[in-house]
Amino acid sequence: MDSSQLYQEIILDHNKKPRNWGKVADCTHKSEGLNPLCGDHIWVTLKLADGAIDAIAFEGQSCAICKASASMMTAAVKGRKVDEVETLVQEFRDMTTGKLDVAGGAHHLGRLTVFAGVKDLPVRVKCAILPWHTLHAALTQEAVASTEGDNDPIAAG
Repeated sequence: MDSSQLYQEIILDHNKKPRNWGKVADCTHKSEGLNPLCGDHIWVTLKLADGAIDAIAFEGQSCAICKASASMMTAAVKGRKVDEVETLVQEFRDMTTGKLDVAGGAHHLGRLTVFAGVKDLPVRVKCAILPWHTLHAALTQEAVASTEGDNDPIAAG
């Protein structure tokens, strides 16, 4: 199976059966994420305990890439310390904008590397990154995250 086939299968699986869908009722952190161009609109809620993500969930209306990215993100960060999560956020952003070559460089992304090909689809980069922007916003107590303006991953690149 080639990487594009694997990418498609994983996107479809996580889109149909998203992991950690919903809200964390007793959340300590939350943020709303917006991608006005695509129409993605998500919310991330999480609970920190002892400096780590004890619980995390997401919900909203989004395209398949955004939903799959959020689903895999929540699974990847649950139980991790905040500094590890921030490293993953930066590495995911760098990978999807072409600044991190996952084939040749050291990273902590694991299965998330399935999104590496997004760098070749500029209109989809923001879809894949939005959940990660929203997670970072939640951790830094920002109410809203966007892929536009100062947070545009393409312009910032």
